[in-house]
Amino acid sequence: MATNHDDYIHLLFGSEDPLLQEVNERIKANGMPSISVKPEVGRLLSILVKMRNPRHVLEIGALGGYSGIILAGALGKEGSLTSLELEQSYATVAHSNLEKAGLKEKVKYVIGPALQNMESLYNAGQRYDFFFIDADKVNYPAYLDMAIKLASPGAIIAADNTLQGDRVFDETIKDDNVEAIREFNLKMANDERLESIILPLCDGLTVGRVKEAE
Repeated sequence: MATNHDDYIHLLFGSEDPLLQEVNERIKANGMPSISVKPEVGRLLSILVKMRNPRHVLEIGALGGYSGIILAGALGKEGSLTSLELEQSYATVAHSNLEKAGLKEKVKYVIGPALQNMESLYNAGQRYDFFFIDADKVNYPAYLDMAIKLASPGAIIAADNTLQGDRVFDETIKDDNVEAIREFNLKMANDERLESIILPLCDGLTVGRVKEAE
């Protein structure tokens, strides 16, 4: 029985595909942190991808491939996912999980510091229609700046963990991650190139759309 809105949402929409349950088990078995997106967030990401129908998706932070399976699985026939991951070992696990899900042809992994690789993608003329940011929190503001540079008109930018356990609105908390997320949320709210909102889903999902030129 639900006693708050989080429990109620989880009760209705938090069921997890057995394939994704297996992915989380493999993540734990490989000694990786158990910080994949929650099933409710995954459901919303899948809906957003299907609504936008992007050709090119950029994921910042692969971990073990949980969100990659959700993103790639929602793509249309011509869609592709580029996933940026700092750790080669994590990308190896993620790629294995995408292969088990029958999605290995949809994804390409780029290893190394994400900001550096985003700059390289920008210089190579790559542009993306959908972004999912779920990596080191201190770099969220910089990831947003680069995502806007890499965005095609109408692109969607989504970022997880943007409430930080409700610490973002406690100004007495000076933790580096929390302060970076505060800056990120302010950028999402105030950048005139974006129209955005924070959804209080799980630990917060901030979603924005890059405006098209008038």
